[in-house]
Amino acid sequence: MRAPQPPPRVFAVARKIAAELADHAADDQLSSREIDVLRLIGAGNANKQIADKLSIGETTVKNHISNILSKLSANDRAHAVTIALQRGIIELEARQR
Repeated sequence: MRAPQPPPRVFAVARKIAAELADHAADDQLSSREIDVLRLIGAGNANKQIADKLSIGETTVKNHISNILSKLSANDRAHAVTIALQRGIIELEARQR
């Protein structure tokens, strides 16, 4: 007796996920500092706030953001956060009141 087969759409979704993973497998990895910056961007911080929170210069923050945009092929900060969330690079934390 044969085991039941999943519907064809399951295979289509699996192929799509596998193709997307393969597309990004060779992407440059973000450094831990770039991930820190990305999390702070996702939390709504401006460059100056990020610099203060990480005890680095604002120019350094801008350099990290430039690297992030390049590595993720993102158009802007919001796009970078969206890509990072979709790829599981970052997760947004719930705000505490």
